[in-house]
Amino acid sequence: MLPCSWGLWRSAIHTLKTFRASPSARGLCIPTRAVCDAETIFALSSGHGRCGVAVVRVSGPASSMVLRNMAGLTQALPPPRTALLRRITDPQSKELLDRGLVLWFKGPHSFTGEDSAEFHIHGGPAVITAVLQALGSLEGVRPAEAGEFTRRAFHAGKLGLTEVEGLGDLIHAETEAQRRQALRQMDGELGRLYQDWSYRLKRCLAHVEAFIDFSEDELIEDGVLNQVDSSVRQLETEIERHLKDERRGERLRTGVQVVIAGATNAGKSSLLNTLCQRPAAIVSPIAGTTRDIVETSLDIGGFPVLLSDTAGLRDSSDSVEREGVRRARQRVEQADLTLVVVDSTQLPPDPQLVPAFLQEHLSTVLPSPEAGMKAASDRVLLVLNKSDLVPEEQRERTEGELRERPGLPPACFLSCSTSTGLEDFLTVLQSRVKTLCGDPLSGAPSLTQARHRAHLQQSVQALNQYHQYRDQDLALAAEGVRLALTHLGRITGRVGAEEILDIIFRDFCIGK
Repeated sequence: MLPCSWGLWRSAIHTLKTFRASPSARGLCIPTRAVCDAETIFALSSGHGRCGVAVVRVSGPASSMVLRNMAGLTQALPPPRTALLRRITDPQSKELLDRGLVLWFKGPHSFTGEDSAEFHIHGGPAVITAVLQALGSLEGVRPAEAGEFTRRAFHAGKLGLTEVEGLGDLIHAETEAQRRQALRQMDGELGRLYQDWSYRLKRCLAHVEAFIDFSEDELIEDGVLNQVDSSVRQLETEIERHLKDERRGERLRTGVQVVIAGATNAGKSSLLNTLCQRPAAIVSPIAGTTRDIVETSLDIGGFPVLLSDTAGLRDSSDSVEREGVRRARQRVEQADLTLVVVDSTQLPPDPQLVPAFLQEHLSTVLPSPEAGMKAASDRVLLVLNKSDLVPEEQRERTEGELRERPGLPPACFLSCSTSTGLEDFLTVLQSRVKTLCGDPLSGAPSLTQARHRAHLQQSVQALNQYHQYRDQDLALAAEGVRLALTHLGRITGRVGAEEILDIIFRDFCIGK
């Protein structure tokens, strides 16, 4: 490799200016290792309410001063990450506030990357209030804003944006599957996938930029653009495959939308009450009792479910009931899984006629006969309620007839009044919910945020721009790669022109 020429420096400077001036680079959230905010902040980190132990966190340049004043440390600070039992006092009045553990975290080896301290105190409201008031009386120390500790960790390079989102999801996780998915994302697995794609795009962009500046001087090896073409196609394939996940990660994060639908007096509200084990909806023999959506959150087999009871589907002259029916149909269209409840006593006495009856019934509940029957295999469950009122022989013959009709969705006989068949129904329901969410621990990490999906879709569109202009205007083609890189950077919060320059200098033996 020959010494760097003026042309190489000129190309590097051109790339840097072009990237910074490009509309695609505006608005990027690029973290830096230095935390700009010099203020020291504090907050209760363990949540509100009475508890055995409460944790108060302090972060910022004055953390050591806070620890000395509050814990009466006149000499050296305790060793980092070592708990020390101390009397915690008001720095102004010297009044004893509590006895608790104090810990010291020397930056950058802390959650925020700054000097930090923690006070582990008794969790009574009076103790917590007294300690927080004492902290607020110190000069240069203020209460933290919502999410400010994590924001500082991001700006210090401790966490990427996807890891920050994973941390937020972990805090709000209510089911076992949500916890597993959030922990996997917080561990950085999703961020590493996007960082790998970003790195490969940076290589592609660096190669194209170098080709634009040096190809006329025959200083670039043959086949550089062919390598870029191959890399871009491979990236497109990988991103598109990642997008074709049927929104499993997003569904697991927000909850599976399960809707109970059917005719009036089929037992929809009874099914809701049976599943949530409480009288969440009014049950009455009067048709049309439920007129609005009744929602409740459930944990089914470790997966989050938002269960909705809807108005009975029928024609009505009552304007209020018509609005309820409209909302019910709208909710069915939006559902991930629809539980179509049928009154078993209304089934034909001849079991051979039951499949046709149910197909006709599904066409009145689902959005359209064609779409409904296509979705019936995986997005619909038939719940044949009031099975205790059907003779056992007829029920067994009907079950056998339905098993031989693969075109229908699974049908479960159930009695909400006696709970007969409930266990079998819950097994089928759990299996469907698990299929809709997927296993958060297997395969590639899943998309969990709508903003990730939007930016990835825009990245694919930008890479299409590269192919469109590749043989016409290489500068416009390069802008497509730059746009794709920008959208990936907006997911992770990490992208910069300097990284592209690094690749230009490292990967090319320009001048040989």
